[in-house]
Amino acid sequence: MGWRRLRRTTVRVRLTALYGGLVLVSGLVLLTVVYVLVRGTLTTQSIIDGVDEPDRPGSSGSPTGQPEPPDMQDGWLPGVAASAREAALDNILLSSTLAVAVLAALSVAVGWWVAGRVLRRLHRVTATARDLSWQDLRRRIAMDGPRDELKELADTFDELLSRLDQAFDAQRRFAANAAHELRTPLAIERTAIQVGLRDPTPDQLREVRDQLLETNRRSERLIDGLIVLARGDAGLATREPVDLAVVVDDVTERFAALAAEHEVTVAVDARPVRLAGDSALLDQLVSNLVQNAIRYNHPGGRVAVRTLTPVGVEVTNTGPRVPAGDVDRLFEPFQRGNATRTGSNSGAGLGLSIVRAIAHAHAGVITATPNPAGGLTIHVILPSS
Repeated sequence: MGWRRLRRTTVRVRLTALYGGLVLVSGLVLLTVVYVLVRGTLTTQSIIDGVDEPDRPGSSGSPTGQPEPPDMQDGWLPGVAASAREAALDNILLSSTLAVAVLAALSVAVGWWVAGRVLRRLHRVTATARDLSWQDLRRRIAMDGPRDELKELADTFDELLSRLDQAFDAQRRFAANAAHELRTPLAIERTAIQVGLRDPTPDQLREVRDQLLETNRRSERLIDGLIVLARGDAGLATREPVDLAVVVDDVTERFAALAAEHEVTVAVDARPVRLAGDSALLDQLVSNLVQNAIRYNHPGGRVAVRTLTPVGVEVTNTGPRVPAGDVDRLFEPFQRGNATRTGSNSGAGLGLSIVRAIAHAHAGVITATPNPAGGLTIHVILPSS
C-alpha cells in the first residue's frame, strides 16, 4: 500500500525518497560492517595487550616482600578491559547511528534540491507541450545547456514539432485546394443548368449535356486522384514481385496514341529490374510520369523512359524551361506548371503528388532536375526486393 501511494506522488518526491533511501541504506550497511569489524577486532585481550601494567609490590626485586593489595590480585584487568570494550562499542554504535541519521536528513534535503534542478528543464518541455494546439505548432523549447539526455529529448521534441507543423500546414493547404478544385466543376454544372436549361433548344440541350458530362469526368478524375493519393500516403498493406520493365512497356504502349496525338516521340529503354511492391500503384506512378512528360511538352518533342539499376525509373522530356525554384512546388497537390501543355489543361494537378506519395509508400526517393534546354528529368529510386 505504501509503495502504491508513493507511485501516485510527484516525480520530485519519488526521486528524493529514492536518493534519501539509498543513502540511508548505504549508511546502515556501512555502520553494520564497521561495527562487526570493530567488535571482532576490539577484544578483551587486545585491550589488555595495549595496557602497560605497573610493577606489583612483592614482585621480583621488591625489598619488602609484602603481599599484593586486594585490587591488584590476578583477574582484575580482564574485567576492566571487558567493561571498556562494551562501553567503546556502545559509543561507536550510538555515534554512528546519529551520523547516519544526520546524513540521511541531509541527503533528503540535497535530493529534493537536485531533483528540482533536474526536473526544472522537464517542466519547460511540459509547459511547451501544454500550450501547443493543432492551430499553433510554431513554438519551440529551444533548450540550452549541456548536451545531455534532457537537451537531446528537447531537441527531438522540437524536431517532431517541426515535422508536425509541416504536415498540418500541408494538410490545410490540401484541404483548401481540394475544396477549391471540387467547387469549380460544381459551379460549372450549376451555371450550365441555370443558363442552358432556362429555355433550351435541342442544340442547347446537347451542349449542356456535353458540358455536364465533361465536368462530371473532371470531378471523377479528381476524386480518383484523391483516392490514389490517400492510398499512397497510407503505405503498402501487401507486397508482390514486380518487374519495372514490364510496367514501363505496358504504360508506354498505353500512351502511344496520346504521344502520337501530341506529336511527341517516346523512347523506351526498359531493362528488367525487380522489386517487391504494389503493381497497381507502380503502374500509376509510371503512368503519371509518362502522361505528364507527354502533356508538358511541345510538338516534335521527345520523352525518354528507362529503368535504372539496381531499382528505379527515369523519365526525361523536352518542353518549356522550368525554373529551379518551381520544381519542389510541382510535387505539391493541385500545383500545375506555368507552361502551356500540348493538350488541354484538364488535369487535377495531382500527378506528381501521387508519384511522390507512391514512391514514399515504397520507401523510395524521387528527385526532379530541370533540363538546360527545357523540360524535366525525374528519377525515382526504389528499394530492391
